[in-house]
Amino acid sequence: MRILLGCLSAALLLLAAPVANAGTATADHAGGPVVRVDTGVLRGARSGGVDSFLGIPYARPPVDALRWRSPQPAQPWPGIRSATSYGNRCPALASTNGPESTTEDCLFLNVQRPAWAHAGQRLPVYFWIHGGGLVNGSSNQHDGSQLVGIGNIIVVTINYRLGALGFLALPALTAQAGQSGNYGFLDQQTALRWVQRNIDAFGGDPAHVTIGGESAGGWSVCSHLAAPGSRGLFAGAVMESGSCVATQTLATAQTEGTAIATKLGCADATTAAACLRGKSVADILQATAANGFQMVHGVPAIPEDPDAAVRDGTIARVPVLVGANRDEGRTFAAGFVGMTRDGYVTWVNTNVPVNATAVLSHYPWPANADSFTAAYLAGAILTDSGRVGGIGGCVNNTLVGQFARVTPTFAYEFDHRTGPGLQPTPSGYVWGAGHAAELAYLWPSFDNGTPIAPTFDAAERQLATDMSRYWTSFVTTGQPSAPASAQWPRYNHSQSVLSLRAGGHSVTIPDTTITSEHQCDFWNSFG
Repeated sequence: MRILLGCLSAALLLLAAPVANAGTATADHAGGPVVRVDTGVLRGARSGGVDSFLGIPYARPPVDALRWRSPQPAQPWPGIRSATSYGNRCPALASTNGPESTTEDCLFLNVQRPAWAHAGQRLPVYFWIHGGGLVNGSSNQHDGSQLVGIGNIIVVTINYRLGALGFLALPALTAQAGQSGNYGFLDQQTALRWVQRNIDAFGGDPAHVTIGGESAGGWSVCSHLAAPGSRGLFAGAVMESGSCVATQTLATAQTEGTAIATKLGCADATTAAACLRGKSVADILQATAANGFQMVHGVPAIPEDPDAAVRDGTIARVPVLVGANRDEGRTFAAGFVGMTRDGYVTWVNTNVPVNATAVLSHYPWPANADSFTAAYLAGAILTDSGRVGGIGGCVNNTLVGQFARVTPTFAYEFDHRTGPGLQPTPSGYVWGAGHAAELAYLWPSFDNGTPIAPTFDAAERQLATDMSRYWTSFVTTGQPSAPASAQWPRYNHSQSVLSLRAGGHSVTIPDTTITSEHQCDFWNSFG
C-alpha cells in the first residue's frame, strides 16, 4: 500500500540566587509558583486553579555544530527563570498550525498541574506529542488546563525538531553518528527523560507517565512503543489518528536526503554535512517545502520497524488507548472542492493505479454530483484505505486488533459528524468527523487558524467533558471511564469500540460496524 504522507503535510499546512538540589519545590513566591528542576529555578503562573510552567528548556539549542546531532543536555541558568510564556516554535513554514518560524532554539516543554499540587504528591502525568505531519505544529496549540482541571493530572507538552531539521537522513550524517534521520524522535526521548528526572518536583509520578499523540504524534507514540530506548519512560500510551506504518528504511531516507542536499547545493558527499550546517533555516525550509518526512527504522534509535514490532508483539506491553475519526480523509480532501469528474478519475488513477478500475466502481461518480462530490469521494477513499500515513479506516481497524493480541487495548471512533469542522471554508463543505476534528474537544486552545471550541453547542461541550474524563481516567488508572456516560470495555472485537458522540450519547459498537462503514472487505481484498 502506498502511504500518501505528502497529502498529510499539505493538509495540515495541524541571577544571583543559588540553585537548590533538583527534585524539590519551594513555596509559592509573589508573582507565581516556584519549582526547582535540575537546571535551575522556575517561576510559573497560576490561573483558574492551574499552575503553568511554560517554555522550559529540556535540551541545548540545536544550532551550528549541534544541528543534526543528538540533543544535548540543557544548560543551567542563574537565578529564577520566568516560565510564563511558551518557548519558540521549531522551524516550519507558515500553515494553519501556526506562523512561520526560523528559530532553531526551540527545544522547550511545558508543565501544567493543579494549583494545589506539591512536590512528592505522585500525580499521574500525561505527556503529549503534537501532530502536524512531522513538518509543522507546536506545543503552543495544546493548553492542558481542561485536562488538568477535570482529571487532576499533570500535563506535559513539548516541541521537537521538524521537517528536514528534525528528520533528514544523509550518508554523511550517518557516518558521523552511526545513524541519521530521527533527531525529532530523539528530542522526544530526551524530553521524556527530563520528565523522569524532574516531574516529582511538580508533584508528578515518574513511574506513572502516559504518552499520547495525534497524527504524527501518533506515529511517534508507536515508535516509542517499539523503541528499546523508550522503555521504562512511560506506563501507558494514547494514539489518536496515528499509525505504525509511517517509518522508512535508512536507505530510502538517505536517498531522499541526498536529493535535498543536492537541491541546496551540497552534493559533494565529503562536505555535505558541513555545507548543510552552513545553510540558513529559511533556505532549508524553502528547499523542502514540498517534502514529506518519516522516522527511520533499522537504526539504533528505532531498530525494528514499528509495524513489525506490533505484529510480532515485541512492543512495550503497556495499556493502549487507540482510535481514529470517522471521516479522517475529509480533512485531507478539502482542497478537492470543485474538482470535476475527469479530475476525480485522474486522481484515482494516479493514487491507486493498480486497482483504479475497482475503486472507481466501488466509489462511483453519482448522477447528482455537485462541487463537493469529488472531495467527499476522495475523502472516503483516503479514510477507508488508510492511505494517508496509515491513518484511519481499515488500517486503524487492523492495528487495533494487533495491539489487542499483546496488550490491554481500548478502541474508539470519533463519530461526531456535524461539528464545526476545522475551518469555516470552503463554504458549505461538511468536514464530518475529519482528521484532527477531535482535538479541540480535549485541547480547547487547538485551532487551525479559526477558533473551534468557542463555537461548541451544549451537546458538544458535553462531548468535550466526556472525552476529557475518559482520557484522564485512562492516564490515572489505565482504564477509560466517564461517570454517567457509556462504559468503555477492553477491546475484544465484539461490542467494544466506543463511538464518541455529542450530548452524552456515546455508545459501544461492534467491530463489524467499523469494518462495514469503511468498506474493509473491499480494501482488504487487495492484500
